[in-house]
Amino acid sequence: MFTHTKAFSSFSVNDIAKAKEFYGQTLGLGVSEEMMGLLNLHIEGNNNKILIYPKPNHTPATYTILNFPVADVEKAVDELTAKGISFEHYDMGQLKTDEKGIARFPGITQAWFKDPAGNILSLINS
Repeated sequence: MFTHTKAFSSFSVNDIAKAKEFYGQTLGLGVSEEMMGLLNLHIEGNNNKILIYPKPNHTPATYTILNFPVADVEKAVDELTAKGISFEHYDMGQLKTDEKGIARFPGITQAWFKDPAGNILSLINS
């Protein structure tokens, strides 16, 4: 039934204007406004939509909703920190981050931050 479907992702925010500014200006992604106050993220190499919708009683996701592969996680953390983004710090069993908020596992380097609505995003080595 779903063999040829073009599934897409979506998530909610409590302030669509702040989301548009954050994803478009701060992160530098292509953002287009759709009908009914929706936003569509345009990410190079991804032909499927990532839809952001306003929800007045929004509750932030408690899990990572988007992962951004980058060539150098530490450099990307430094660049986003300079733009005022704070990175999450974890100390939970094997998940431990350093002073910059970067976790290092065998073969994986990752850092987590939040959008203005409190949804969790990550940088991960590509």
